[in-house]
Amino acid sequence: MDTMKSTNTHYYAPGHSGCPGCGPSNCMIQITDSIGKDAIIVNATGCIEINSTLYPNSAWRLPYIHVLFENSASVAAGVSAALKAKGNDHTKVVVIAGDGSTYDIGFGAVSGMFERNDDVLYICYDNELYANTGVQRSGATPYGAATTTSFVGKEIRGKQTQRKPIVEIAAMHRIPYAASASIAFPQDLKMKIEKALKHEGSKFITINSPCCLGAGFDGSITIKVARLAVQSRLWFLFEYENDEFKLNFNPEQKIPVKDYLQLQKRFSHLNEKEISLIQKNADSNYDRIKKLCGIK
Repeated sequence: MDTMKSTNTHYYAPGHSGCPGCGPSNCMIQITDSIGKDAIIVNATGCIEINSTLYPNSAWRLPYIHVLFENSASVAAGVSAALKAKGNDHTKVVVIAGDGSTYDIGFGAVSGMFERNDDVLYICYDNELYANTGVQRSGATPYGAATTTSFVGKEIRGKQTQRKPIVEIAAMHRIPYAASASIAFPQDLKMKIEKALKHEGSKFITINSPCCLGAGFDGSITIKVARLAVQSRLWFLFEYENDEFKLNFNPEQKIPVKDYLQLQKRFSHLNEKEISLIQKNADSNYDRIKKLCGIK
């Protein structure tokens, strides 16, 4: 992303109704600037759709289609096929959807698109919860997080399962490209979008885009929260291409997960034992990702 751009040249315009410090809105600016103007956006229902298209206004400076939670991948596949039928092989078709749509509600359609290898770039802005519909848990919600559907009590202490390994699942469809990125690492994000668009067929990128409202932190530290997620090894920057995984950022000097967790109200109920368990899981996942990427 060119940080020197004026607001008039971004393809995602200011004036939307996102929260101050909204991670997904920051993500939209980085995504659209990296894609360029020759693209069609297919956007699933979610907080970005609500924030960007309040009638009669729109924050989109690219052709834009709003679709349901469950069918963004299917609609995008149809748009791609229609363009090719018209002889247009240059306009890019890009899905932008949240984690609720991607990990859960639209998961079957996404898998179908990957199986057919439709020429679409699917991007998930991952804020780890259903931000738009009431802060419910999703398949992307991390272990221990409190949401309106993963309660905190004496026995149940927030979400009791791990998040879905969505990049690995996408890669196992043998699509040309899959990756994980973060709004706190804009050059890595831009590189991955540009690399993905060079491939023909299905591409997938999930981008960590913290929600200050849903996770419970001040919007002024959104980028700090996103950066600590990577530095504490609770989020990884890695990619899959040509049947190989590659780790793009290897934080050997790890930051304790506690530094990340303590910034967010959704983790404020955790005790030392529970934090230690999350640290253990983070270290285990780090070893797993390194092994996947061929790092000894």
